[in-house]
Amino acid sequence: MDSNNAILAISLLFSIWCATCVAQSSNVYNVKEHGALGNGKNDDTKAFQAAWDVSCAVEGNPTILIPKGSYLVGPLLFKGPCKGVMTIDLRGQLLASTNLNAYTKNWVDFQYINGLVISGGGIFNGQGSSAWPYNKCPKKWSCKILPMSLVFSFVKNAKIKSISSLDSKLFHIHIFSSENFDIESVTINAPGDSPNTDGIHVADSTNVTITDATIGTGDDCISIGPGNSNLTISNVHCGPGHGISVGSLGKNSGETDVLGLTVRNCTLNGTTNGLRIKTWQSSPTLLKAAHFTYEDITMNNVYNPIIIDQEYCPYVSCAEKDPSRVQIYDIKFTNVKGTSSSAEAIKFICSSSFPCQGVILNDIDLHYTGDARGNKTTTSTCANVQGKSNENVKPNPCI
Repeated sequence: MDSNNAILAISLLFSIWCATCVAQSSNVYNVKEHGALGNGKNDDTKAFQAAWDVSCAVEGNPTILIPKGSYLVGPLLFKGPCKGVMTIDLRGQLLASTNLNAYTKNWVDFQYINGLVISGGGIFNGQGSSAWPYNKCPKKWSCKILPMSLVFSFVKNAKIKSISSLDSKLFHIHIFSSENFDIESVTINAPGDSPNTDGIHVADSTNVTITDATIGTGDDCISIGPGNSNLTISNVHCGPGHGISVGSLGKNSGETDVLGLTVRNCTLNGTTNGLRIKTWQSSPTLLKAAHFTYEDITMNNVYNPIIIDQEYCPYVSCAEKDPSRVQIYDIKFTNVKGTSSSAEAIKFICSSSFPCQGVILNDIDLHYTGDARGNKTTTSTCANVQGKSNENVKPNPCI
């Protein structure tokens, strides 16, 4: 071999070696390299689980790559702790199994992870229409719970960005006992009559931020359960759905306070509720819901634009028992404007044992769209509430 050919051969070997080094150093784990077919028919669950197990054991910043295609998977358990910050680059579509017997609980479960990023523009498709007829929970206190789509439990320092969730069987995204969790630029869709398909539910978590989201569901666009602190919701477009809700609170023993919520620059279109706080009567535990700020909100044909309901009952009937033991205080509504599809645009029904305190209305402009007779008189209702309003509140305030 002459010197030129020897140099060429060495250069070629070096190039191959460098390419291998780059591929290894980038820590990218393609699910197709672990056996996923992505044809929407074959079960790719084992391939996804294998990609997670390998990458979770790698230090640094491993990435699970899900290329374009349709992947039938689930249920999946992505469990930590992991050695590095995990990234899932979702470019394709994940399809949930329609066989309810395959689920013991949820569809895609993330647990005990510190450092997680999910992005890529892909779709989590829960294929919920096959399961919704089996949901009896809207009518029964005791019922079989369907699987939620994406569940994050004991997850810290997470960012979910630029993904979509479609037709979940139950909740689309559930965040539980987590902290420092950002959700940005997500799209969530389910039909307006799909039962209990909450867009994002947050419980027992702190420092959760939801921004630039478009959510249309058959239940709350965003629901905030007990045990939360320091939540921020901004630039969310909601509809159809039941609005942005705190609660329900006070149903179960052992619940803890909800302290610190900011909702700003949001638009609600044709929803059942706008800004809602709901608690049960006969609460087994005394707890607080306080330090809430709602500002710069647009309502378009919303049935209950502003509502506090401490006699919440989602069933046909509930036994009337003792007043709610959830203390609601320091709640501010500022610059809430638009239209109401009911005459009662503001409704505060608080507990007779623990009246709402420090409820503030500033610069509210809500107008009833009118009934068949042309009546457009807009009203407000108050019971057991203490607070104040400035001079720029329509309808005429009752506090």
